[in-house]
Amino acid sequence: MQKAFIHPSAIVDDGAELGAGCKVWHFSHVLSGSRIGDNCILGQNVMVGPDAVIGSGCKVQNNVSIYKGVTLENDVFCGPSCVFTNVLTPRAFVERKDEFLPILVRKGATIGAGAVIICGVTIGEYAMIGAGAVVTRDVRPHALMLGNPARRTGWVSRSGEVLGGDLRCPRSGDQYQESNGQLFLKGQSL
Repeated sequence: MQKAFIHPSAIVDDGAELGAGCKVWHFSHVLSGSRIGDNCILGQNVMVGPDAVIGSGCKVQNNVSIYKGVTLENDVFCGPSCVFTNVLTPRAFVERKDEFLPILVRKGATIGAGAVIICGVTIGEYAMIGAGAVVTRDVRPHALMLGNPARRTGWVSRSGEVLGGDLRCPRSGDQYQESNGQLFLKGQSL
């Protein structure tokens, strides 16, 4: 089993768990109680935790903070400087740690550079959040979300390709179908 690589300038606190093959790059910090699966890459200046959960195969680009209450399932991509919030009405002088709301990012989802994810939401499997988008509510699986506030402007395949009207992935050839505002692989049970 391949050990994790930790850059000399990075800090991994006692009580943090790093899976095999992980890479933690320059000036990053993984706080105690955080769990990171196998083969993850944490770019420069990433902060995780305390007690955050990152699945296997995730890529977290530079300047991202993943706070307690954020869960990334397997194969999630977080673009540079994307933001996860943890409280809806912050004030420096009012203690609100008991008001933190969770964020769940499901398998294979992508969050673009500079996107903001407001706490209390779930981002569905294989969804694509565009760069700079502000997500204020739950996101359906395979949804392409753009703007502020983010709105669904289309669908994306598992491969991350924007689907045209025929709902066929130009990269994989997979055929999708839409039913009741949800996207499914053709033949998959609705």
